[in-house]
Amino acid sequence: MNAAAKLLDRLERVKQTAPGRWLARCPAHEDHSPSLSVRELDDGRLLLYDFGGCETGAVLAALGLTLADLFEKPLGNFAPSHSRIPARDLLEVISEEVTAVAIIGAAMLAKKTVTETDWQRLAQAAARIGRARDHAHGR
Repeated sequence: MNAAAKLLDRLERVKQTAPGRWLARCPAHEDHSPSLSVRELDDGRLLLYDFGGCETGAVLAALGLTLADLFEKPLGNFAPSHSRIPARDLLEVISEEVTAVAIIGAAMLAKKTVTETDWQRLAQAAARIGRARDHAHGR
């Protein structure tokens, strides 16, 4: 059974709207009219979007599926990580650095003065994100 069939089989009120595109009731909230959009890409991957606001993870959990179920086949052969730092911790560091970049970027877009300290913080964020990436790649 392919990824689309596996997903669509678990949904209610499925209606095909175009080749490789469907609408269905979202299982993650009380959906009175179909609000969940499903799109199958050429390589078999599935994209989900709920116009009712539910996140993909919530939709999949309600169906007893995982993100892996949205893929027809694995995306590639990746070597196992031998990192001593858990991926969750690396992602947390990256998230904090991206937040700093976003705050300074928003100030720049608002045409506010960007101080030397702000520029140093941007450089620090870039360096930390680069180190996290390198660590994840085993460099």
